[in-house]
Amino acid sequence: MGFYQLAKIFPLVVVLIHLSLADVCLGARRLTSLYQAPTMALSYHKGALLEGNLPVSILWYGEFSPAQKSIIADFLLSLNPQKENLGPSPVKPLVSHWWNTIQTYMKKAGKKDARIVLANQVTDRNCSLGKILKKSQISRLARRVHSKPGGLTIVLTAKDVSVEAFCLSNCGFHSSNAKEKSVFIWVGNSVTQCPGQCAWPFHQPIYGPQTAPLGAPNGDVGVDGMIINIASLLAGAVTNPFGNGYFLGSAGAELEVASACPGVYGKGAHPGYAGELLMDRTTGASYNAQGVNGRKYLLPALFDPLTSQCSTLV
Repeated sequence: MGFYQLAKIFPLVVVLIHLSLADVCLGARRLTSLYQAPTMALSYHKGALLEGNLPVSILWYGEFSPAQKSIIADFLLSLNPQKENLGPSPVKPLVSHWWNTIQTYMKKAGKKDARIVLANQVTDRNCSLGKILKKSQISRLARRVHSKPGGLTIVLTAKDVSVEAFCLSNCGFHSSNAKEKSVFIWVGNSVTQCPGQCAWPFHQPIYGPQTAPLGAPNGDVGVDGMIINIASLLAGAVTNPFGNGYFLGSAGAELEVASACPGVYGKGAHPGYAGELLMDRTTGASYNAQGVNGRKYLLPALFDPLTSQCSTLV
């Protein structure tokens, strides 16, 4: 099966192939060629999807503050339908509205809705495998969490942890273990290593138009950047967990539901410009979705299977 890269920074997409007997990396956020809008729909290749109640476990590798953990946990909890404010000023759009596009893919495949269940969380504060990791070690770390059968593990590395190819070619990836039929995601905190690549648009980009960075909705450039990557990779992992779900293109050049729309967050987006977004009047931060506990997030566009277009919340 193929290992292909998702796009991250304002927006560039390239694909690599990585073959392994045990582990298959399916997505990673990359930047090397200018984004071209897809001209056809993502096809379903009849493989398993992560449907129904999906236990999601988290491994915090390195030092994460309680506030940082809360930002990410609240995002995952926000993916499920929330009770909306039906008053004179409805609280919209919601993170769960963004996730509804994923549910559309599930329905088209005859699968159950994917409902996120936050399971166990494990902290490896002392970085037991060191602070310089190979990609193969991410799979080893994911196995430590013991996610339930059919579940998904998210491995998150702290700002002082270096992962093979991090910043040089990707900001994160999702992968699977062929033997165990397990799925995992890795995302790193890029704030001290490459925020211009992996935390854009909350940091000035390294390449391209040098527009001013946007305010991070939770006041943490590194973690708010991680949310974008987690959201993109989670969308890909659920709809294409083993390389035979939904994707566009040929082997080695696949695009998934989020990687088909890199760098797009609001209407009118183009290279170097994230699009028209909402702004918090108090902090001046930019966002396009609201979650539980009053959280605000910036989430990437998803490729809508009903319109064959990149769909944004605002």
